[in-house]
Amino acid sequence: MRKLWWRHAALIVISIIMLAPFYWLLKTAITSENIYEYPPHLLPVRPQLFNFVDVWYLIPFPRYLFNSIVVSLIAVAGNLVLNAMAGFALTLPFVGRRSVIVLLLSCTLIPFQATIIPAYLITAHLGLLDSYLGLALPLLSTIVCIFIFKASFDAVPRSLIDAARIDGLGEMRILLRVMLPLSTPAIATNIVLSFIWSWNNFLWPLIITRSQDMQTLPLGLARFLSYMEDTTGALYAFVVMVLAPGLLVFLMAQSAFMRGLTTGATKG
Repeated sequence: MRKLWWRHAALIVISIIMLAPFYWLLKTAITSENIYEYPPHLLPVRPQLFNFVDVWYLIPFPRYLFNSIVVSLIAVAGNLVLNAMAGFALTLPFVGRRSVIVLLLSCTLIPFQATIIPAYLITAHLGLLDSYLGLALPLLSTIVCIFIFKASFDAVPRSLIDAARIDGLGEMRILLRVMLPLSTPAIATNIVLSFIWSWNNFLWPLIITRSQDMQTLPLGLARFLSYMEDTTGALYAFVVMVLAPGLLVFLMAQSAFMRGLTTGATKG
């Protein structure tokens, strides 16, 4: 342990450097000082919460928050249902399974910006523009999360699945009663990733929303920045309020999240 003290010291220094911007963000959000003041203050000067109150009342923040919550919940629910079924299907033997896996992996190389026009046309054809389901539609299923479920299902002993089939369980009941109860880390990983991706999504809501009442928090942040340029403290308070839910979700599921990412990485 004594030989590793320098590694721990280096990790502490790196952690402080990485956390410094977040500390500065929070410090500015709870203070009324000018961030351009020199020399800068390391500790908050006259800390107060008026910046958060300004954000709540200067713009329709509650509406933005409600929209983001609804869209994120729809995206999380869609990911859990669709990704679990797709991941389980990829563990079953069928003709062309390897080709399907290669095709899905190839699709991860295509950026979302390259598919945004057909995604918009499909959404418009379905009549889902400026709606909660339309906002969540591209994130109802993600290839990365499908393979997280697949890796978790592959780690389940085949003897359990064979025993369930002998007992007369169908594939869907095997998924619900055998696979999912043994895949809580994969479930937690799907929840964290789908929530954060949906919560922070900016480009897609910008394209399909028509009314301000359907805008989410990232769009609200851009609007707030456009006409409140001089209120730096309030702007930073807005950023803190946007970051807090995603950070909270990650911290609550951190342990299961890491296990879900490493499932299937080792054998035995």
